[in-house]
Amino acid sequence: MSLRSLKALFVSLSLLASTSVFAVPLVVNLNNIDSVGEIGDPGNTVLTYDIGANSLVTGITYDVNVTAYRPSWLDELGLAFTNSKGTEGVFFNPGVGLLFAGTGSFADSADLTALGLAFNVGVDGILRLEFFEDFDDFGLNPDGRWNFGTITFDYTPAEVAGEVPEPATALLLGGGAMLMGFANRRRRAAKALDAATA
Repeated sequence: MSLRSLKALFVSLSLLASTSVFAVPLVVNLNNIDSVGEIGDPGNTVLTYDIGANSLVTGITYDVNVTAYRPSWLDELGLAFTNSKGTEGVFFNPGVGLLFAGTGSFADSADLTALGLAFNVGVDGILRLEFFEDFDDFGLNPDGRWNFGTITFDYTPAEVAGEVPEPATALLLGGGAMLMGFANRRRRAAKALDAATA
């Protein structure tokens, strides 16, 4: 492989790193997502998103329209957003305190860092969303529905949060920097020789 193609490789790697450093928030569009039972019910809708290894989830903004079917309550419709194992994360109920069935629209945001609720997704990078019911009204299927709207998750990639790179990654980056420096030095020497012989 020539130095030119290595340089192109390292430029593309640096662009890849730059795009992850300036990652935009994850926007999840909702369209008729069912909540069937309590956390772990096999009928619940589960979505997963790869946001990068060890990324830190720092905030949530939502604008949603949901329906709770009688005898379920709006208060019971919930979303758990967690790491892939479900061991770290946050439970969220947009209609909290509304102890009746029906349809409602809810919009707000929360700074998870300020609330002490920010969490890392883990090495697999998976943010897991499970739409659930706090109380399973047996006989209903589903108990409720997330009709439409968006939920935006703010997160900070691990490299921005100060994670130290693995030794192999550090060696690769260091080696690339040395090769680029060597190529620039050779180019300058070749230009100087051309100028001297001209």
